[in-house]
Amino acid sequence: MSENSLDKSLNIKQWAEEDRPREKLMLKGRQALSDAELLAIIIGTGTPKESAVELSKKILSLANNNLFLLGNLTLEDLTKVKGIGQAKAISIAAALEIGRRRKDSEPPKKIKIDSSKSAYEYIYQDLADLPHEEFYVVYLKRSNEVIEKMPLSKGGIAGTVVDVKIILKRAIELHASCLVLFHNHPSGNLKPSDADIDITNKIVEAGKFIDVSVLDHLIIGHNKYLSLKEESFIK
Repeated sequence: MSENSLDKSLNIKQWAEEDRPREKLMLKGRQALSDAELLAIIIGTGTPKESAVELSKKILSLANNNLFLLGNLTLEDLTKVKGIGQAKAISIAAALEIGRRRKDSEPPKKIKIDSSKSAYEYIYQDLADLPHEEFYVVYLKRSNEVIEKMPLSKGGIAGTVVDVKIILKRAIELHASCLVLFHNHPSGNLKPSDADIDITNKIVEAGKFIDVSVLDHLIIGHNKYLSLKEESFIK
């Protein structure tokens, strides 16, 4: 068997790990993949004689290796390639349509929390008029732009459990620079309890070890709020 025929007989699983499309994407990022490699991930498998990448190259050749023209191909056009059945053709068409819709979509509006008032306005609908306590964490970029709002826990009328490890673990995963804490008092009494102050300062101190600052902790009541930062409860 010649070297060329040996290469053609190898399937993707026999390639070096860094040359397999899925593994290459994980190791080097999606930008490192060719159009054929990205398409190979979409179709998933090849045939006994051709790898998914080789099939993808044939599909691209139908459109002169142009992704815009590829989007104009019908399911019938795609299934002309041996090894591309209706299911794979539909997967390709769906992926291209998602790409088209993404291009036409507007990026989500950036939300910033730069004051206790803006923090209150952002979270109020989540915590308003609840008959029990809930605790939320909002993670922010260095620019104070919101990355994620995470409901941490639910409790009873008088309290809820707060796990500091979960809060900081998620901050690391999101590469957050800072965060804001929120919980509600169903009674409407905004006075922070000793437990409220204690857990806040535990999170503040723990955050220092990973360079994540706690900007504030808001207690939400009936159409009003209290900022632990403004009331000097945060050390």
